[in-house]
Amino acid sequence: MDFLRPEVLTAVLHEQYAAMALFVTGKNVPKPWGTAAGMADASTARALTIDTPLRVASNTKTFVAATVLRLWEQGELALDEPISPLLTPMLDRLLKSRGYRTEKITVRQLLSHSAGVYDHADDPRYFKTVIADPKHRWTREEQVGLSCHYAGPTNEPGKEYRYSDTGYVLLGDIVERVTQMSLAESVRHQLRFDERRLGSTWWEIAESQPAGTEARARQFLDDAAITDVTDLSATLDLYGGGGLVMSVRDLATFHQDLFEKRVFDDPLTLAEMLRKGDHEGAEDYRLGVSVKRVGGRACYTHAGFWGTAVYYAPDAGVSIAGFTTHRAERPALTALIEESISSVADGMDFD
Repeated sequence: MDFLRPEVLTAVLHEQYAAMALFVTGKNVPKPWGTAAGMADASTARALTIDTPLRVASNTKTFVAATVLRLWEQGELALDEPISPLLTPMLDRLLKSRGYRTEKITVRQLLSHSAGVYDHADDPRYFKTVIADPKHRWTREEQVGLSCHYAGPTNEPGKEYRYSDTGYVLLGDIVERVTQMSLAESVRHQLRFDERRLGSTWWEIAESQPAGTEARARQFLDDAAITDVTDLSATLDLYGGGGLVMSVRDLATFHQDLFEKRVFDDPLTLAEMLRKGDHEGAEDYRLGVSVKRVGGRACYTHAGFWGTAVYYAPDAGVSIAGFTTHRAERPALTALIEESISSVADGMDFD
């Protein structure tokens, strides 16, 4: 089946899924297109569209990593320098008090999740605390403090890949100190959001929602029961591990620009972003982006906790982003995207 044809994907979405949106673009896609099914907000009968914004959670990490690499190519920081002098002193002292050797941990290791920093967000105690007090306004310092309270270093710096939201919270701090701007301002400026016409993209709390954009879709956690998590304080995931709100169109468009070499000034910067490290597990994650084989070829990808994913297939020249409003449907979403990419890999004609 030619999954990547608009009529096919539209039919699949309407027949099989509660609420899902997809957008397809790329250098080998003659005309970008998208499709959506279901409700952005069932209480008001508002339909989900390709321009409906959602919290994209960890998809934000690719944007933070690209911002750090932009600063690197401008000579504002070095990827292999220690983080100790770059961090807010209070955060540096906090980490050192828990046994972290911040004079040995590098910026590159934070980007590649190989710094050995314990992930506060993956600890079940964190989410229980969030749910118990959904309006609490978290700070960066609280989250790093929780990481240090829960556990110390998971390994020596540079030893192994182990995913860490806390590491990207530290990167957010570093970006702010290097640029003397907020993380939101730095990412928008360095990645030229306005020039790219990412009109449905903003950083929660730090930025106002752009005029004329749709309201955020309601998002749900499907566990033992369906929980509406739309109104959880954005601060639970705001400081670099997450923070962006955007549409599926904007997510696919940015990744097209990134992997088709329109984000960095120097082509070697993208090569540096995608270069495999020498630590254990480096084959699966580079600097802010995962690598996965789909349909026999390599794809660059990242997902967000609440139900978002994006893939770029370099050989096919295709960027596909997908959203679902129900966390439980994220595996089905990624499977659908991968089937679509495989149909291109099998030689599908776009015309």
